[in-house]
Amino acid sequence: MREKTPPPHAVTGSLADEVVRRLPDWITHLIQINSLVAARMGVVVTDFHCLHALQQHGSTTAGVLAKRVGLTPGSASRMIDRLADAGCVRRVPDPHDRRRILIEPTDEGLGRITAYYAGLTARTLDDLAAFDDDQLRTLLRFIEVFQAGAAAEVDRLRSTTGPAPTP
Repeated sequence: MREKTPPPHAVTGSLADEVVRRLPDWITHLIQINSLVAARMGVVVTDFHCLHALQQHGSTTAGVLAKRVGLTPGSASRMIDRLADAGCVRRVPDPHDRRRILIEPTDEGLGRITAYYAGLTARTLDDLAAFDDDQLRTLLRFIEVFQAGAAAEVDRLRSTTGPAPTP
């Protein structure tokens, strides 16, 4: 009889386990940074996520922004109002469809984000200088794979209801 090979996630004590074990602390620090930057910009952290989405993906509709940051349309509208009041975004007509309104980041809003993240960006670039091209490609692959996995998990959790699973 052939012995069953355990699935990769069942292997314990591996480097992969160590990566998984350390990710929450890293993510927690990033959340803390985002919270501090949002507070200094005079917005709540969800608003800051909206501004980040605009920085990464460009101008879009309120509905798309709501979906990207996991808000209802009403909550997204209030979020956009707060960001507009803080000088971080503006509403503009869609050049391809004048009936639609796009939300776009302002130069001021993007400049403030850039300024607040300058220290982290410089530190990260300094840290990455110690990696060779193969290691950097591996890091990029890690980011791409885990970003896709996290997005899939968000979709899964949004599509399911019910109590939390028991361990």
